[in-house]
Amino acid sequence: MRSFLILAFTVAASAATMAVETTSANAVVCAAGVHRAGCAGPKGAAVVKLPPMATCQYVVVNGVHVRQCV
Repeated sequence: MRSFLILAFTVAASAATMAVETTSANAVVCAAGVHRAGCAGPKGAAVVKLPPMATCQYVVVNGVHVRQCV
């Protein structure tokens, strides 16, 4: 009787394990930088260049040429 109960428990545990459906991890990570924005997901990555600023000019700040875009 004891071996029958162990066998029945084993079969029930196996059936319960097979009945549970697992989900896949579909994480997507995105980041926005100064020059580019990009996303990485389970099927690959994509990088997008940001459009250039409309009006830019070079100015001197403390003796250093700096580009300012508005």
